[in-house]
Amino acid sequence: MTDERYPPIEPYEHGMLDAGDGNHVYWEVCGNPAGKPAAVVHGGPGSGCSEGARRYFDPERYRVVLFDQRNCGRSTPHASDPAVDLRHNTTDRLIADMERLRAHLGIDRWLLYGGSWGSTLILAYAERHPERVTEIVIPAVTTTRRSEIDWLYRGAGLFHPEAWDRFRAHVPEAASDATPDVLAAYARRTVDPDPEVRARATAEWCAWEDAVLSGEAYAGPPPYPLYAGPPPYSGRPGRARAALVRICAHYFSHGAWLEEGQLIRDAGRLAGIPGVLVHGRLDMGGPLGTAWELAKAWPDAELTVIEDAGHLGGAATSRAVLGALDRFARA
Repeated sequence: MTDERYPPIEPYEHGMLDAGDGNHVYWEVCGNPAGKPAAVVHGGPGSGCSEGARRYFDPERYRVVLFDQRNCGRSTPHASDPAVDLRHNTTDRLIADMERLRAHLGIDRWLLYGGSWGSTLILAYAERHPERVTEIVIPAVTTTRRSEIDWLYRGAGLFHPEAWDRFRAHVPEAASDATPDVLAAYARRTVDPDPEVRARATAEWCAWEDAVLSGEAYAGPPPYPLYAGPPPYSGRPGRARAALVRICAHYFSHGAWLEEGQLIRDAGRLAGIPGVLVHGRLDMGGPLGTAWELAKAWPDAELTVIEDAGHLGGAATSRAVLGALDRFARA
């Protein structure tokens, strides 16, 4: 499978942004200092930004900003430490961090790119600050509705019943099989004083997430598998994995502090902002219906469905993203 992305590049500037509440957010800038500003908003929540995301942008035409959201990646303090208080890590605080970073870098308006949880944060930010957004590109659309969370951490068990039984059985103290109860039980275990309890909860969470996405290793004709790499969750380094699971459990057990359906309900606030949504029909973690609903509610968005892709994307997803970003570079 040919990698059509731009060659690897290194940041020409980086730093730590004082976000208040004792938090410092890592940021970096790549590409052309005089180029079109663009921000990469990573997923998870809690996955941290990746070097590979830089390669979707033409380095001659874009000024690319990447940052690690609170308490993950190179931001401090790090959520892998159970003593770190996540009370100040909420969707509203992440939106405020993005605005603070934009102002710090002297950017008036920027393109936003990101998928999965990143798409939720992008939409929340853009609906709050539409005047600051030029365009949006989202692969793997999610809005983190409670119904979407329920699908990911319970409903998908229809296809992986043995994996869901194991995921549920690990927290017998959960009050019921209801998703908020199960996720809250995991959230408590991620801060347990016993490191073995924390490690086991992290491993079980990752095993479930990997099971949900496991079909993507087999779907589609040659030259697939769609995703050829280590398990997307269990394969992460230990410290990063612990922070990811803790932050995910923290957010999803609280419905990401969003009103149910608000991001699609308020999509009219995005009027005038061109958007490209790229979604795989085989996405088990975030089924296509959410992208479809958003595209109908956002008149300036175009939806491209990739027939043989899932949540992790693939060659066709990359081509669609590259095409959108190249087109917007000329805008």
